[in-house]
Amino acid sequence: MKNIIQNINKAFDHRIRLGIMSVLMVNESADFSTLKELLGVTDGNLASHTKALEIEKYISVEKQFIGKKPNTSYRATKEGRLEFQNHINALEKLIQKR
Repeated sequence: MKNIIQNINKAFDHRIRLGIMSVLMVNESADFSTLKELLGVTDGNLASHTKALEIEKYISVEKQFIGKKPNTSYRATKEGRLEFQNHINALEKLIQKR
């Protein structure tokens, strides 16, 4: 029997990473505050999970100042979009497998 979980990407195993990518798949970008509010997570949790996705090159990070206030925004990379879609497809196949 073929390994039905082989295409499930470990980088998206955690619910926060899954949430980050879900938000970024339907939005061009999202800033730190928006992600924090939408996902209901702490600063530290969000920072560690965005860093993990950045290391995998699944998201890109842009830091800038708006006025005198720092702003960090995130965007799914082309590779990140492809890998996340493959992950979702693998989950759908797993669910359909009975």
